Amino acid sequence: MAGRADHEERRRQIAEALLRIADAEGLQAASMRAVAAEAGVSLRLVQYYFATKEGLLLDALARLGAQLQARMDRWIGAAGSASSPPSPRGIVTAILSCILPTDPESRRITRTYAAYYTLVLNSPTALESHGTLQPDRLEGFLTKQLRAAQRSGEIDLAKDAGMTAAGLLSMVNGLGSSVLAGQRDGAAALAVLTHHLDELFGTPAGRRSPHPA
Repeated sequence: MAGRADHEERRRQIAEALLRIADAEGLQAASMRAVAAEAGVSLRLVQYYFATKEGLLLDALARLGAQLQARMDRWIGAAGSASSPPSPRGIVTAILSCILPTDPESRRITRTYAAYYTLVLNSPTALESHGTLQPDRLEGFLTKQLRAAQRSGEIDLAKDAGMTAAGLLSMVNGLGSSVLAGQRDGAAALAVLTHHLDELFGTPAGRRSPHPA
């Protein structure tokens, strides 16, 4: 068991080195040699754990997805309480708000995902069967929450939940890009999101901050 844990720790160390390079310089700078230097290990060790660059990229992408999932879980948890689980609106608000680059963690995650998107755009065959896994799952989860909100009377039944979920995610991705580009800050992006959610759900009587304590 100890040996297996050591191997996993080495893989994590190397994959997170790639993610740091992707965040700071983009994936074009993340050669196997550069990753080895960032991780503080030999190139041979990187090649031992990851025989190909694509294998390393996919492993790191899965870890990035896990980091985003952990962040979403924290924000969803903060949207409810010990005695009252979060409502569909609370869940949708928490997920979309936590994706926006409003703090160091979310800015790092957003920049690193952007590095992966750039890689796919520049090399259409790279990660083509993996790059949409998390966005597809997220869109599907949001769609379920919006349908639950329709059943509880929070959203008009005439709305297409799938199209609405896709539109909200596209808007948040665009807002994230505008924050990274300096067009607006995180608070302004959150205000835009809140405006559209109020149009969808209605303005709540007592608004609660989506940010976990």
